[in-house]
Amino acid sequence: MTGIDPEDTKTDDEDGFLNVSKSQALEEEERRRQFDVILKKPLSHWSGVDSGVELKEALSALLFGLRSSTPDSLGDGSQGKQAPDRSSRPLSAVSMSYQNFAAPEDDQQYEKRSEFIPLRISDEERSLLATMEAALDVSDYTDKVDILIFSNAKMREIIRTQIMDFLSIVSGLLISNNFAMGKKVLSSGNFADHAELFQKVFELARRHKISNPEKLRTEYGKMIYLLQDSQNRDMVKELKFSLMKPLETVRTFLEGRGCLELLGDPELEMATRDISTVSKNRENIAWELGQKARSRDAIVKRWVGKGSGIPALSESDIVRVLESIGDSNSFLRSVRDPCDEMIGYLKKYFKKDETPEKPHSLSIAYGRGGARLTHTHKQQYNYVLQSLLMWREVASDM
Repeated sequence: MTGIDPEDTKTDDEDGFLNVSKSQALEEEERRRQFDVILKKPLSHWSGVDSGVELKEALSALLFGLRSSTPDSLGDGSQGKQAPDRSSRPLSAVSMSYQNFAAPEDDQQYEKRSEFIPLRISDEERSLLATMEAALDVSDYTDKVDILIFSNAKMREIIRTQIMDFLSIVSGLLISNNFAMGKKVLSSGNFADHAELFQKVFELARRHKISNPEKLRTEYGKMIYLLQDSQNRDMVKELKFSLMKPLETVRTFLEGRGCLELLGDPELEMATRDISTVSKNRENIAWELGQKARSRDAIVKRWVGKGSGIPALSESDIVRVLESIGDSNSFLRSVRDPCDEMIGYLKKYFKKDETPEKPHSLSIAYGRGGARLTHTHKQQYNYVLQSLLMWREVASDM
């Protein structure tokens, strides 16, 4: 069940647990300030302190700071209340597996993954993407090319003509989105002069498909066939340019801005975490969302204007990077964590080295229940486990 338990949403006041009075908020802010001041004082300061009052105040501020770092200590106007006991509520395999993923295995976790995380498409790029989608929708490239011809020279001429026709369609549609750009392309009469533009629109379509596998179901195959044909050595020579360019990823974007150090920020994991609602009440979810928002704001403030590239990182650039990594984390949770959940169920309810009776036996026999193999319980257990582990790794590196 992915929804929130209604019992967990009940609060003492009808405005919800986040309705904190102004005085309470000011008091907590002052305590947090004291907590930060105490942490910054050197050890030599405390060795010479004789005042019991100062030590008592310092201890009180430290205890408050530690209490504020847990989800059960939200400022919900319920000081003095006992936190609800959630220890008896078991976490599902999904939430457990995602918690394991959320903690970085090493300091270079995102530096390694960023090379394969596509950059989220910006608002300016979406107009070019819309042009590409419209061109693919009206193109009949595969209908004209997928015919039986025994002459290689004639087939090469058909492919060249169809590719040029497709580029003409893209150029014409550009006028509807960007008149100045479309006019410039059409007036030049030479597609090679605008190679970067055509490479960009094809790269955008590829990046969009990777980030959204459910999109471009028919058009994407048409585009891949066209790109494959265009990469022929003779075709590149005739076109005088290639339609391919490397995908823009989080890593290449930050390299261009000269700010790869952002990937090592200690708050990056929290700022890009995909918040799961499984086995969590409203308090937990709101606390995690608040932590995520604060981490994002801190990263933006810390890195805006940084970098040796031209231009330097802007606030929108940093948000775009964080959202791209967040998209990747969300994708992993939706396609990889179900494998972890099934592995958890397999190990919990079935034993490999035993020979249980039905219904706890996984054994199958050829011809029974649609089975095409004959496996003992142990063989089938290993077969299922290996399949789930394989798909888990495949999903991790997609």
